[in-house]
Amino acid sequence: MIARACIAAIWLLAVQAASAQTTSQLGNAATIHPAKPKPVPRHTAIKTPSKPPATRSAPVRTASRHVPVVTPRHRLPARTAVAAARKVAIRKEPPPPPAAVQPAPAKPAPPPVPADVGTNTGLHLPRYASLKSDDVNMRLGPGERYPVIWTYKRRELPVRIEREFDIWRLVRDMDDVRGWVHQATLTGRRTFVITGAADRTVRADASETADAVAVLKPGVVGRIKSCEAGKDWCQVQVADYRGWLPRTDMWGVDAGEAVGP
Repeated sequence: MIARACIAAIWLLAVQAASAQTTSQLGNAATIHPAKPKPVPRHTAIKTPSKPPATRSAPVRTASRHVPVVTPRHRLPARTAVAAARKVAIRKEPPPPPAAVQPAPAKPAPPPVPADVGTNTGLHLPRYASLKSDDVNMRLGPGERYPVIWTYKRRELPVRIEREFDIWRLVRDMDDVRGWVHQATLTGRRTFVITGAADRTVRADASETADAVAVLKPGVVGRIKSCEAGKDWCQVQVADYRGWLPRTDMWGVDAGEAVGP
């Protein structure tokens, strides 16, 4: 019995000793702190692994929003131009011309119109005429589409016809003003007008010593009754007065021109 009690006491002491050792180890383990990492010196750079270089591709240009994209308007697209060139390349040769036909014998050309003859009337140019009414328009060109440059208010005022174009006549007046008038506003009656600043005397005969019939003021218009070729005097009439007047005293007849009665 005593032996068993000793053995039990020894076993109990061994268990207590083992338990105390285990408790001691647990207590020591609770007080253990993990080791701190060593501080990195400031002058030591931290290297991070660099990313692998990306493969470079051709830069892609994109238009920014504030810059407009301008496209040509008048240039044809490439395929249209190519198609046009292709059409030119495959164009067929033109067919051969038909057999030559013997031309009909040409008619003889009309004789040329002399430079001093009107193309419409066949009358000689230049020649004198007179205005048919008190309202005649002179235009800038031979047609109603041309503007009116003058309006004449003197019936029977003499004018000089220099050109003809259809129904229009290029005329010149006593003041060397030129323009186009309609042929319907002209008449073939021969008249004259007194020019200059001095008065002119109509005489009873073709002589400076003949009796005076009338005195004409500048601007007076009268009719020419007759002029002999090469003579210096012409027979004229103004209202009821009839007599002779030198050619140089009036405008409306050329020197040496013959005017019939």
